[in-house]
Amino acid sequence: MELLTYSYPATEVITSRAHVGVVASGDLEVLLEPAAGAQSTVTVTTSVDGFGAVWQHVLDRFFSRFHGAAVIEINDFGATPGLVALRLAQAVEALQP
Repeated sequence: MELLTYSYPATEVITSRAHVGVVASGDLEVLLEPAAGAQSTVTVTTSVDGFGAVWQHVLDRFFSRFHGAAVIEINDFGATPGLVALRLAQAVEALQP
């Protein structure tokens, strides 16, 4: 198991929480909640070691479009980068009223 932590600047306030996905073979869950301040933090717990650069790239791309101040927890069981991007997009969509 590997624990990775990332931070990104934020310019938008979010007021609700989201939970998408499940932790199962080849899948992951994303838990998103509001953060205080102008920063988002992401904590990734993954069963696959050595992919920090891949996680960084996927999250950089996500945060180039998402600017909300959030605390995001990702629990991964070997998901592909495409699935990670999908779950993050689903979490943001779940925030919409």
